Formats: sequence, structure tokens, C-alpha cells
Amino acid sequence: MLKLVSIIIPCFNAQRWLAEAIDSCLNQTYPNIEIIVVDDGSTDNSIEILKRYQDRLTWETGANRGGNHARNRGFALSSGHYIQYLDADDYILPTKIEKQVQCLEATNADVVYGDWQYRHHPPNGTSYLSEVKICGPKSDFLESLLSNDRWVSPAAVLFTRNAVNQCGGWDETLKAAQDRDFLLTVAMSGATFFYQAGCESVYREYGKVTVSTSCKRRWLDSHCYVMKKAESQLTEQSRLTPNYRKALAKGYFDMGREYLYVDYPSLDNQKYQRYLEAVEQSLRLFPRFKVRDRNLVYNLVQGVFGCRTAEAVSYFVTKLKLSLQSFNTETQAKEKSAC
Repeated sequence: MLKLVSIIIPCFNAQRWLAEAIDSCLNQTYPNIEIIVVDDGSTDNSIEILKRYQDRLTWETGANRGGNHARNRGFALSSGHYIQYLDADDYILPTKIEKQVQCLEATNADVVYGDWQYRHHPPNGTSYLSEVKICGPKSDFLESLLSNDRWVSPAAVLFTRNAVNQCGGWDETLKAAQDRDFLLTVAMSGATFFYQAGCESVYREYGKVTVSTSCKRRWLDSHCYVMKKAESQLTEQSRLTPNYRKALAKGYFDMGREYLYVDYPSLDNQKYQRYLEAVEQSLRLFPRFKVRDRNLVYNLVQGVFGCRTAEAVSYFVTKLKLSLQSFNTETQAKEKSAC
């Protein structure tokens, strides 16, 4: 008999996309599934949409407590041997569950992940699919997550129930970076990951609706918190190896760069301080940390004086360029007004 797959959908004001997400589950070629939707206090028409499906799914609603609470609640309501998390504005292709169940059973892995793609919705009302994001196999999935090597859409992943149980669920205190934190927790709990090539899931991107686009600084703060949390757990487990230190150093550095250019082209002191903190975290974890793929001058400065000095020079050169651009723009504006 085919093992049950539980598809857990957290929902908050997703009336525009909810039916498509649910229908993508009902249209799976794998027949033994249950669909559980946990509404997180929606104020739109989401509940009315859920009622239309009658006994084809299980759903409940309650106060707004965040997406991670909804995911944990959905898991508590579920009975499946395998667990699929699907955001209410994303969808999966018809053979997704069947292929990934076959993969888990053939490999005895705890988690399988695949490729995925964005569906973009520009303001003009059209939509289009971008090129497929190839995740590729990882020799150490945990190391890849620590370095922020490549993000994996939650819809592209299928878990065994045991993998979710072992990690303790989703961190309900987080406002952003929830999926990275969850995957890190699963990986650190000892789960084995297997890559299955092929795109079977679609991540929707529209307007400023995601935590990364609606508030970039909160997103960055959350990622730094997640990395500190992972570092602490690895230290407690005596697993903070040189490879993991190097991976975390890269992760911190990437976040530092993001801090620096939030709301670009402004380079204010607050952002500079957050950027410096991230760079210092990188060098604390891995003193020999080097930045790659930079220009010749940067590489020369870094080779002689180190990453810290190279970054300081790069920052002030960038700030000078922006100041000159701002000065030229103001000058041109004054000249036009004078005419």
C-alpha cells in the first residue's frame, strides 16, 4: 500500500492564489495524499474558498500567529509518513509527489529536494516563468546552507515524518529566514539529503509580499540570527569544523554586503556598522577568509593587507563614487532649472 503524504499549506490572505495551490495538490499523480490548510487569521475571502472543497481537505482557522505556527499546527494535524510544505501562493506540478516519494524510498534518504522556478507577476497584469533554478547535488547540505550557497524553495522539498519530528519543528519566533532555519535544523539533527534533478515546483513572486522584499533589513537581521543560532548549536555539539567555520564566514560576509547596499545608493553609518559587524564575524570564524571574484586592485590590497583593509578601501571608493554621482545629478538639475 502506498504511504500517506501530508501536504501542509499555511494560509494568510491568499485568496488570489489559494485555489491554484490546492488544485495543484489534488491533481497529483500520487493518489494517497491528505491536504491540510491552516488559515492564519485571514481577513480576505480565503475561508470561503476553503469551504468550497468540502471533504477534499482538512482545514482550520484561528488568530494570526505567523506562518511557522501554522506549519507546526498543520504537522500536528497530519498523519502522513511523508511531509510536503507548500505556501498558499505557490504550487507544485502533477508528478512532484510521486517522483519524490519514489526517490526517498529508493535511496532511504530523509529529505529529497529538487529544482524549481519563479513565476513572476509584474504590475502590468501578465505573468511568466523564469529559467529553472538548478539546485544540484551537495556533498554536504549543511555546509551549503551555512554558506548561503543556494536557496531552496520549500515547495521543492519532501521530508519524511521522522526528519520533521527529530528537528522539533519550525521556530515560531522568527519573522523571516524561516525556511533556511528549518532546513538547517533538519540538517543538524542528522537527516540525510538527496538531490533529485528536475523542476516540479513553482515559487510565485509578486509585489512586495515576501519577507525579503517587504522589509529587507528585517530579512537580513533574521538571517544573521539564524547563523548565530546554527553556530551556537554546532559549538554545543562539538561539530563546528573548519569547513563549517568557513561556510559560516561566507554566509556572514554575504549578509554584510547586503546590509551595505540596502536602500542603495545610500551608504549611511548605521548600515556601515552592521556591515562591519558581519565582516568581523566572518574573520572571527575564519581569519584566513578571502573574498573571491573581485577586481585586480581589490585582490592586490587583500593579498597584502587582508580582507578587512580591502573592504574598507572598497567601501570608501564606492562612497566617493556615489557622492560624485549625486553631485553631478544635482548640478545637472540646477542647470536645467536655470534654463
